[in-house]
Amino acid sequence: MERIFLETKIIGDDDGAVSGLAWKFGTPDRIGDWIEPGAFKGAKLPIPMLFGHDMNDPIGTWDVAMEKADGLHISGKLLVDDVARAREVRALVKSGAVRGLSLGFITRKAQARSGGGRTIKSLELLEASLVTIPMHADAKVVSAKSAVQALQLAAAINRAAAQIGRN
Repeated sequence: MERIFLETKIIGDDDGAVSGLAWKFGTPDRIGDWIEPGAFKGAKLPIPMLFGHDMNDPIGTWDVAMEKADGLHISGKLLVDDVARAREVRALVKSGAVRGLSLGFITRKAQARSGGGRTIKSLELLEASLVTIPMHADAKVVSAKSAVQALQLAAAINRAAAQIGRN
């Protein structure tokens, strides 16, 4: 099984609902792989929600996987009422310590890209993991709902400080 680590938007709430952009189209990951629109067609749901690709650490399920113009969006639920580890991971997501998604899949059709990496045209999606260190550098991160405002405020402060520094 291959793994692609992706820094992404994750939005979670207290009942364990989680959603995010699992793959952003039009940009490569850190090793140069591109996944083309249509590659996720036929994904069989639900798929396991794991922590860090650990097959022995299931924490929920992903029930929705939808390709949109910008990439693959997924949503699911951490099993916070039934699995202690899911409650721990929810706390990590809400704090912003866990900010990425990573896909586990089997490549069905791909071609090598000049300069490294592959263009993946077809795959079998096996799982999606919540991870601390994502692979896809172009995705923006928003953690749990309680941390969303804090992250947005920090980004606004950084933009304002950069503008002040230019003047």
